[in-house]
Amino acid sequence: MAITAESTGKDLHTQDWHIHYNEAGSPDAPPIVLLHGGGPGATGWSNYSPNIEALSQNFRVIAPDMPGWGASDPVDFATLDHVDVAVQLLDALGIEKAAFVGNSMGGHTSIRLASERPERVSHLITMGPPLQMGPFLFGAGGGLSEGLKIMYDAYRDASPEGMRRLVEIMVYDKARFASAELTEERSTAALKGQEHLDNVVAAGPKAPIPIWADKTKLAGVTAPALLIHGRDDRVVSFESTLFLAAAIPNSRAVLINRCGHWAQLEHADEFNRLVTDFVLHN
Repeated sequence: MAITAESTGKDLHTQDWHIHYNEAGSPDAPPIVLLHGGGPGATGWSNYSPNIEALSQNFRVIAPDMPGWGASDPVDFATLDHVDVAVQLLDALGIEKAAFVGNSMGGHTSIRLASERPERVSHLITMGPPLQMGPFLFGAGGGLSEGLKIMYDAYRDASPEGMRRLVEIMVYDKARFASAELTEERSTAALKGQEHLDNVVAAGPKAPIPIWADKTKLAGVTAPALLIHGRDDRVVSFESTLFLAAAIPNSRAVLINRCGHWAQLEHADEFNRLVTDFVLHN
């Protein structure tokens, strides 16, 4: 029987937060934590529904809703530290060290974890992580990407139409992946958390990532790193992954053509194979 959001949904209290998460796989298997992105309506399940069951064949899979998103506690971003949240989650689950997989904002959190709390990270896997708000290798003039502008617009307008624009910018193949069902699901999830939408708008550029990674610490990352990026990502350019691959000593980059910001969705089978092989054999 296929797993569902409901059958895998759990809740716990950490030192500071109520966290909702989805869990699948054997509790004795190697733990792998899936961190979602920072767009409105994102949750652990919505970002990784094509991946959780496949990965659970080999791992204890944990996909949390970070504070502010999904069914976890709301947050105002003034005191939010994504890394501290992740460490508290591990502590509450009795996990000493885990592989961290992060898309976008979740990738950024995973990078910070690997550089600031290396003793808690066995493997680092990222998909489209931002390293700063604008381009820094190839971009002229800086500023927000097309996709980030639409993401912030969706925080102001999380209606189905606003969410349609967001979902379409996230993927390469709109006809296949920017479905009406996904658009409606994301809109409904976002509108349930109006306080969160208002908090992101009020926090401006400090949300959804209030603390940025120190890029000078990347050379000190000791965990093996798998850096996956869509060649056609219009939210975070693949230049960020090229920068990471050059900076992190034990890393390898996988650039996927015909792929946008959600590699784990658009190329789910390949993604699941890459992550499984990487964590089991490195």
